[in-house]
Amino acid sequence: MKILGIETSCDETAAAVVENGFLVRSSVVASQVDVHHAYGGVVPELAARKHMENICIVVDQALAEAGVNLGDINGIAVTRGPGLVGALLVGFSFAKALSYGMGVPWIGVDHLKGHLNSVFLGHQKPAFPFVALLVSGGHTGIYHVTSHIEARLMGQTRDDAAGEAFDKVAKMLELGYPGGVLISEMAVQGDPEKIHFPRAWIDKTRYAFSFSGLKTAVKRYIETHADYREHMADIAAGFEEAVVDVLSQKLLHAAEETGCRDMAVVGGVAANRRLRKKIAEAAGERGLKLHVPDISLCGDNAAMIAAAGYHYLADPEGPRGRLDDDVYSRAQA
Repeated sequence: MKILGIETSCDETAAAVVENGFLVRSSVVASQVDVHHAYGGVVPELAARKHMENICIVVDQALAEAGVNLGDINGIAVTRGPGLVGALLVGFSFAKALSYGMGVPWIGVDHLKGHLNSVFLGHQKPAFPFVALLVSGGHTGIYHVTSHIEARLMGQTRDDAAGEAFDKVAKMLELGYPGGVLISEMAVQGDPEKIHFPRAWIDKTRYAFSFSGLKTAVKRYIETHADYREHMADIAAGFEEAVVDVLSQKLLHAAEETGCRDMAVVGGVAANRRLRKKIAEAAGERGLKLHVPDISLCGDNAAMIAAAGYHYLADPEGPRGRLDDDVYSRAQA
């Protein structure tokens, strides 16, 4: 069963063809970084307009790279939310129209369930149930995942997402946008022990996160140290270590509390090398298995949406998209 996936939740126009929920036949992502770079962040109106320019091109490219045509597609999966409403509507409307014209079923997929399914697109797949840290620019939470379409949120950020904090600190340091990669590259040159920033544990036995205080601590350091530019690598390293410490400890505690032997880290920040290394080392010490998607599948992509959509569409009794379905901007309860 070949599923065409479409993703336009933020600033990436993406399309992919995934077979039987696991085999990625193609995955195409058109980035808008150059469009939003000058503004230091995503401008929703510009993102939506760029999606309209790119959507047909990206879908055609995904089909061509997969070696299929529309007649070979058995269903369509598209991101329904959460995300920027104007951006979501471009992909959602396109998928509805394409499905109606082709006479194939379609389904709106939760973006977060897409990320949770991204770990099944590699060679080593986690066994259910497992715990997952979903960490990106818009979301930071820990989930107890019991199936491809069922996951219980154990806790999430109370303010900034981790990826958002990375971007904001990068802006304070005048590194540019997107900041996550730039902070990580600079951190490699610094000493994470030289400048200690606070860890907002809130409660070490629970799964809530908070990164606003850490962000403020970095801002205060910059304001009170006139020579901070001479120590930017150490600032980046200290900030990154503060984020990674909290993320890794809470994921490991979740695995211990649930008795899960498999863990996953998904989302755009899952590409962070320090986060991968720290959790992998701790998992090895505890005899746990860590699953992280290929870096190409950590950020927003349509392969993960197609993978999640397959598990709805392959079920004859499963839900199907309707023409009056709408998108949503915030994560569903």
